[in-house]
Order: sequence, then structure tokens, then C-alpha cells
Amino acid sequence: MMLFIPFKQMCLGQQKPQYTQYVFNNLLLNPAVTGIENYTDVRLGYRNQWTGLQGAPVTSYLTIDAPIGNSFLQGDATAVPAAGGVNPSSRLFTQNYMAAEPHHGIGFMIVSDKAGPITQTNIDATYAYHLGLTEQMNLAVGVSGGFSHITLNTSALVFENQFDPLVANGNNNQWKPDLGAGVWLYASNYYAGASVQQLLPQNQYYSTSNSSVNQSKTVPQYFFTGGVKLFLSDDLTLLPSVLVKVINPTPMTFDFNAKLSFRDKFWIGGSYRKDDSFGVLAGININSLINIGYSYDITTSALNSVSNGTHEIVISLLLNNRYQVTCPQHTF
Repeated sequence: MMLFIPFKQMCLGQQKPQYTQYVFNNLLLNPAVTGIENYTDVRLGYRNQWTGLQGAPVTSYLTIDAPIGNSFLQGDATAVPAAGGVNPSSRLFTQNYMAAEPHHGIGFMIVSDKAGPITQTNIDATYAYHLGLTEQMNLAVGVSGGFSHITLNTSALVFENQFDPLVANGNNNQWKPDLGAGVWLYASNYYAGASVQQLLPQNQYYSTSNSSVNQSKTVPQYFFTGGVKLFLSDDLTLLPSVLVKVINPTPMTFDFNAKLSFRDKFWIGGSYRKDDSFGVLAGININSLINIGYSYDITTSALNSVSNGTHEIVISLLLNNRYQVTCPQHTF
């Protein structure tokens, strides 16, 4: 008799990683934001979830995206003059805002998520097209495509029979196709998006048997998000946002974030994830090249007796930043 139940439960979910700082890198959830900013956006992230709990998820990622098109790169209608110009968090920027020129965006991301004996790595290219609907509103549509690599570390499993055929004869190193799509509506002071990941459901077997007991299956995962910029003063803005996740057969859940930003220098915030955690967030825009964000989640689920919380850090690089802005202009 083998000790397989915890592993089986982990497999059946096959959910994408979750992020507290999703609002600062929506490319992880929606390919339509590819190329939304007027520079090459590089982001490195690391998330250590439920610290203190053995086998808890650890996620790391790299994302890169950039716009394509001379009219956008050389003269974006929303771009500020060289050396910064109007602060993109100010009322004046909002009043002068015009929709970006139609343009393309391309990107790339690699996400590695390790949970217990399972490591899943997604490698995807992304593409988006941005079109002005009105003088002050854009619509973007995007797709992502690549591969998902999943491995099972059998040395981390304990069996009564160390030569259990379920694993010994199984396929513990698999490559599967990955596909996603999304739409993104945005203006100077709000955005709304919808996306789906894992559009191609895949059976993932860890044995030569095809019985349902021995398999896991990916399912499409749907994300709906929106945010708004509220001016408390010319320099102080409140940026609430919400993310709704629909993943069958698990219950629908949501995240709520609020970010208080002072000009384009630094910000603080809080988050709530339904039936899971509260979080505190802070960040600083060091200059026109480097931004850093950090968050700490306090677990409120039944795991709070064994979890010491969740740490997440994101480092952003604003490359080819012609206008020397120190924070994103379109994704807040």
C-alpha cells in the first residue's frame, strides 16, 4: 500500500500560481497587456508561500514585454516630454491624456512553480494589438502560447513499496502545449480585463495506467480584473483593484487590492484574498530604471496554524525608457 493521497490531491488541482502583486504585473494573467507601456518592461518576481510549511509553493518568474511600431515608440500620444515632464499620477496627466497610437506588443515569460514533489515551468511568448476606440480609450487583445513542463520528484515521495510501479513505470517528466488569450480595456484612470489560461486541457499521467485515480488534468482558468485611479489630491492617488478567479470545480474566489501612491515616488497598500489571507504591500520607484515592490501575506485559512505567512518581491526594470518615467503610465 502506498502513501499517495497528499500527492494525488496536489496533482488534481493543477492551478496556476497566485500573486499578491498581480496588479503590478498583469502580464502574468493577461497577454493583452503586452506592449502597453512605452518602454521595454522587465520584471523579476519571487514568491515564498506559507513559509514554515514543508512543501508549500515557491514561485519565481521573469517577464519581458515591449511595444512595436514607430508611431508609438517615437511619438506616443500619452508619452511625456523627455526627462519626465508631467507626473503620470497627477490630475494634469489625466486631463491631457489621449489614447495610445495603434501598435503591436511582443513579450516572453517563464514561470516556475514548485509545490511539494511537483515542479511546473511555463515558457510562453505573448502578443497583443492595441487599438484606440475613442480619443481617450484603448482596447487591446492578446494571446500567449508555449509549453508547460511538469516534473515529479519521486525521491520526495514515501511508499511502503519503494519500487511501486505507479511511479517507477510512469511518465514523470512531461512537456505539454500551453495557450491563453485575453482582452484589456484601458484609459487614463481605469482599466478592465478578462483572460483565460490553459485553454488546451491536458491529461497528465504519472503511471502507465489510464484510470482516473492515477491522472491529473488541467482545466481552463478564467480571470476578470479591474481597477480605477481616485485622486485624493494632486499628488496622492488611491488605486483600488479587484481580481476574480473562476476555476472549475473549485469555488469562485477573488482578491481585492488598494494602493496609495505619492506622485511617482513610493506607495503602500493592502490586499485581501477571500478565505485565505490579508496582505500588506509597499514599494519604491528608485529612478527611471528600477522599481521594487514587496508584500507580506498573513494567512487566515486553516493553514494559519502551520504557516508563517507569504513573502513576495518584484523587481522591475524600465529599459529603453525614452521619456524617463519612473512608474508605469498605463497600468498604474
